[in-house]
Amino acid sequence: MRCAPRSVLALFALSAVFTFARPATAQSLSQDIQSLFKFGSCAQPLWLSLSGPSNIHGNHYIGSSVTANGEIIGFLNGAIGATLGSIPISASASGATFRFAGGAPVSTATSAGPIFTERAQTLGRGGVLVGFNTTHIGFDHLRGTNLKDLSFNFAHADAGQPGLGDFASEYDYINVRQSIRLDLQSTAIFATYGVRDHFDVGVAVPVVHSSLRATSDATILNRAGPPTGLHYFGTDPTHPVYTATTSVSGSRTGFGDVAVRAKLGLVQSDRVGVAIMGDGRLPTGDEENFTGTGELAVRALGIVSARLGSFSPHVNGGYAFRSGDSQSNAVLLSGGFDQLLARKATLAVDVISEFDVGGSPLTLPEQITFAGSKPGTISATNVPNRSDDIVNLSAGAKFDLSAVALVVNGILPLGNGGLQSRGGIFTLGFEHTFR
Repeated sequence: MRCAPRSVLALFALSAVFTFARPATAQSLSQDIQSLFKFGSCAQPLWLSLSGPSNIHGNHYIGSSVTANGEIIGFLNGAIGATLGSIPISASASGATFRFAGGAPVSTATSAGPIFTERAQTLGRGGVLVGFNTTHIGFDHLRGTNLKDLSFNFAHADAGQPGLGDFASEYDYINVRQSIRLDLQSTAIFATYGVRDHFDVGVAVPVVHSSLRATSDATILNRAGPPTGLHYFGTDPTHPVYTATTSVSGSRTGFGDVAVRAKLGLVQSDRVGVAIMGDGRLPTGDEENFTGTGELAVRALGIVSARLGSFSPHVNGGYAFRSGDSQSNAVLLSGGFDQLLARKATLAVDVISEFDVGGSPLTLPEQITFAGSKPGTISATNVPNRSDDIVNLSAGAKFDLSAVALVVNGILPLGNGGLQSRGGIFTLGFEHTFR
């Protein structure tokens, strides 16, 4: 069973051309994930390809695995979608920010500002920020479990009295070990416009390239000893095969979830700023190919920032509402600082966190319980049931190159929640503020 400077726009256009030129697979990446549970020529998950008088045993894992298989596939897809919805784009106002006093613009910031979190300052009436960045994420852990060593167990159908173990064959179970590599490259172009002195609006349009490579190894085992011989892979009952392998590889490119946002400054003095911000992520991406979530997400933030010479701390707190069943609402809390290191260099450091409200909607199958003469339990998977709270450390720098500002940043997870890239999430971008 198997409007920025021409050089910047040219670079973005070239990047987009190469991104869209990458090959795509015939089926969706979500279907590729499902295929990791199919072995041989059969179209159904965990169907044993048998022939002759023993072929009645071929479907003994279908009924018992439908629910578990659906939960596992839903969990993997949901974890990817939840992470897609949390990919940062950029701060809405960066570089120089101004307020008007007596009809003349007065600077409200000395440093270039944070990279992914927000400060209270707005661009000022008529100000424009444009830019683009590209972010690479190589996922390698799921709730602390290495994606190269995922393990799932599937039980035999319960044919007799409730509880597995009425027959020796009911102690047979299928262990599926998977090694998954999933990479995302999100390239976004964004712009913010100062409608009023204290009111900005913005939009960000991402293009996401998703790449999946994975293998899946299945082994028929028996809780009480060696396999019974009634369940096997292949078609020859005289030479039963108890192992099988399948693999998938594919990539897709498309528009991600477009972000729209607005920020209203409530207090903007030389020392302290207070603002509120709302943004929405529209379901413009393709959830089946991991370029978007397929669901609407809305955030409301309160922002407080200060300026102490060249040191500018800030705190963001708010709430995220996410529609759909695979993503949870979350309380948002982030804080950090940006520090002017030199006239043309700014350091930006933040801790960015999300805390699930009501627990994670992503569920995993429960453990498998055996009765009969060999009672006991085995875990359905080595992925733990735990919250998907996210705490990340973000650190980067901005460099003023006169025509544009160069932005470099790295993000590292500080916990074990959700789908992670422990090797780091890296961003490179350019931006420019027009006055």
